[in-house]
Amino acid sequence: MNDTPHCSPSLRDPTPGVSQNPDPAQTSDQGDIPGYSSIAGSLTWPALGTAGRLAVGLFSAAVIAYELFVMRVFANGNWAHFGSLVIGMAMFGFGVFSVLLCLLKERFQRHLETWTGLAAVATGPAMLAANAVAQSLPFNPMFLISDPAQKWYLASYFGLYFFPFLAGAMFIGLIFLREQEEFGKIYFANMAGSGLGGLLLFGAMFLVEPATLFVVPLALWAIATLAWTSRGAGGPGPVTAVLAILLAAAIGGGLPQLTVSPYKGVSYARQFPDARLVYQRSSPFGHMEVFASSYFHFAPGLSDTAGQFLKKLPDRAFLGMYLDGDGPIGIMKDLPDDEAEYIRFLPMSMPYLLATGPEVFVMQFGGGISANVALKMGAKSVTVAESHPLIREAVCHDPEISRFTGRILDRENVHLIPFEGRIFLTASAATFDLVDLSLADSTGLSMPGGSSVQENHLYTVETFRAGLRALRPGGLFAMTVWNKEDPPKSTLRLLTTFLEALRGERGPEVASSVFVCHTYLSTLTLVAKPDGFTADEVRTLRRYCKRASFEIVYQPGQAPPAGDLGIVLGAYRNLFFDPAANEALDESVDMTAGALYRLAVADLVARGSAALRNGYVFTTDPLTADRPYLAGFVRARDLPRFHDKLEQISDEWGYLLLWATFGISGLLGLGLLAVPVFFGWRAVFARHQGKLGTVVYFTCLGLGYMFVELGLITKAILFLGNPTVSVSVLITGMLVFSGMGSYVSGRFLDRAGRVLTVVGPAIWLMTGLAALGMDRLFVGLAGWPYGARLVATLALLFPLSFCMGFPFALGMGTLARQRKDHFFIWAWGINGSFSTTGSVAVPLLAVNLGVSSVLLLAGALYLIAVPAFYALSRASPTAAYSSSSSGDH
Repeated sequence: MNDTPHCSPSLRDPTPGVSQNPDPAQTSDQGDIPGYSSIAGSLTWPALGTAGRLAVGLFSAAVIAYELFVMRVFANGNWAHFGSLVIGMAMFGFGVFSVLLCLLKERFQRHLETWTGLAAVATGPAMLAANAVAQSLPFNPMFLISDPAQKWYLASYFGLYFFPFLAGAMFIGLIFLREQEEFGKIYFANMAGSGLGGLLLFGAMFLVEPATLFVVPLALWAIATLAWTSRGAGGPGPVTAVLAILLAAAIGGGLPQLTVSPYKGVSYARQFPDARLVYQRSSPFGHMEVFASSYFHFAPGLSDTAGQFLKKLPDRAFLGMYLDGDGPIGIMKDLPDDEAEYIRFLPMSMPYLLATGPEVFVMQFGGGISANVALKMGAKSVTVAESHPLIREAVCHDPEISRFTGRILDRENVHLIPFEGRIFLTASAATFDLVDLSLADSTGLSMPGGSSVQENHLYTVETFRAGLRALRPGGLFAMTVWNKEDPPKSTLRLLTTFLEALRGERGPEVASSVFVCHTYLSTLTLVAKPDGFTADEVRTLRRYCKRASFEIVYQPGQAPPAGDLGIVLGAYRNLFFDPAANEALDESVDMTAGALYRLAVADLVARGSAALRNGYVFTTDPLTADRPYLAGFVRARDLPRFHDKLEQISDEWGYLLLWATFGISGLLGLGLLAVPVFFGWRAVFARHQGKLGTVVYFTCLGLGYMFVELGLITKAILFLGNPTVSVSVLITGMLVFSGMGSYVSGRFLDRAGRVLTVVGPAIWLMTGLAALGMDRLFVGLAGWPYGARLVATLALLFPLSFCMGFPFALGMGTLARQRKDHFFIWAWGINGSFSTTGSVAVPLLAVNLGVSSVLLLAGALYLIAVPAFYALSRASPTAAYSSSSSGDH
């Protein structure tokens, strides 16, 4: 596979029109027969023709569409699309076949048409059978630590999805092996087909629900297989293809291709006795379901004293909204006057005690709770941002939901912004009396059983600073978040992040600007006034908290809280690493969550984040646009100390799953690298020079391409508004543009070294610019219409992706010219093996170092590849290789 890591395993040089200088001693009498292609002049086959090239393109489209389909299945049925896991599984299949081809090349060549046809007809049934069996596994990553069986289920995913990707690799790899003289055209057909597959699946997401999305890769594979077997060139014929298509269709129609975990929120909702599906819609942004039920009781931080003061609690005040099965997000109804007093017992009402008739900006509409609170508390106008098109469409256009919400988004004093709130505030000069960021998450910053590692740009330093800059003199910033962890993790990190942003905007003195309260295992609320609270305002907030039974964490003018932060932080570390040490603590040491909050926030306000960051058992580093992950709270250096107590951090399953997958993929990658050498050292590898250069060069390309691809996907999520869209657009664009670069590179094979000395630094420069400037550029363009944003993304992607198509094609072309056939195949395996590892390494590096560091590292890998190429291209003494045609090698 080239450094394009999805469905483009490359086995020959993409050099249309360039002589391969074959050894005359190896040239057969049939080498010049028109209409035939050959391998080293020793074996011949009928040329592919139009039908063959069409089959290659459509087959490649089927493989990439299947890969994206599997990601969609994981996203809807589990807790994330597990993109790195799926890519790793795909690359494992390609890597294994490269090993087999390296060891058994001659056997495959003798029956090439038969093996190619068998691979083609087997791929479709294998795709749907593997996915159906995988969906029957009771894998639940939340129990990854506590249930040993879950580890076997995870390993089973690799085993099951291995078969369709192995069959796909066999078909594409054998085609490349036989079509060396027309490789450029075949390789571009492969890459263009891959892009087509991604594009078709993306479009189908608007029309087809996730459970039946498999029809796209199935249809592409069926057409490709019929086109291939109808050529009459030997191997399985069209009858066999039709039987395989019928078998695949039976599997797809008879076995479930998507099973939603019984632990996902939507599974519970479907079992409510009076549950009624109100609305359902699918798109690339996800699968939305909205249910009505009397069992939905949302009380986000509702005061415990509400029952004492309210004459009537709201009845059926919420619908339950689920996105890809996650939720519920409460869609709030338009409360009648006799129920509206309920609003005043929600913590989100606190800032309105200090602001009369404010103009409000709500950072995310979600289910409309914050917008409803603003309107019921007397806001003059409410500007609300919502980037998710499915939510906007449901609330604005569905008759029942629109009526339920009182047509809230159609009111004259409500203004809808159809993209991220941070982007609007950054690009706009608008100012407000109150900026609110509350309850942007469905069931908490971490789900009850943990959360996957995914980007969340709502809670970064950049978002908070944009909100603070948008405040008028005397304005307020308010944030209510879920507080469901003990010991607390995400809330402390958010408080650190916000105070970092506040200091960045207003300077070090922030003691008079912050008021914080919480309810144990419910919500935490922060109200900030950058200009400083007055004594009367503080008293107003204190009276409210006393009436509502909210515990005050920090208030301006307070006396230093009792206790020693260092001792408390040390005691929390001892809870995990040395419980016996806590037995010597004085009984007066308060280790409740409330005490930790009081000491930590007081220290954050007075001295900054150093003490908490250095002393707490979990990371509290500020979230930034470069590291927007509310996960990975266990520091990498502490993981060995948790190895025998992982059950105590089971809510970190998403982060731990990455480490487990990284370990598995790393071992597999090294094994795939070593097996061909071990079994073929004397026969093949000992006779040729350039072994180390080959390893270094293709390792750099395998890792580097994955680092760039996944890094850019992460960068584009905020701009495009959704991870699935970002994955689909970026993968499709990079496949097509890299294929174009690989095709054009064939013209430069005679001077490959000189070209790489230009292309390598160019890639390094462009990845550096992307790392340091792409976020700003995306924010500046984010106000464009969505279609224009898609075009802009592809335009920005083109030059880098085009250049990244050169190195792999030039390296493989050089090996082909030197007749290092086993090196040639081995190089493909090295690239694929390290693409497997790189796909999992990226999120780990991003969580710990930042996305920009991933891109900068990718640029460095492409620089290292340049001198490695010269080592790779050293000709062996026995190579049938003409130095006069080697250019600068």
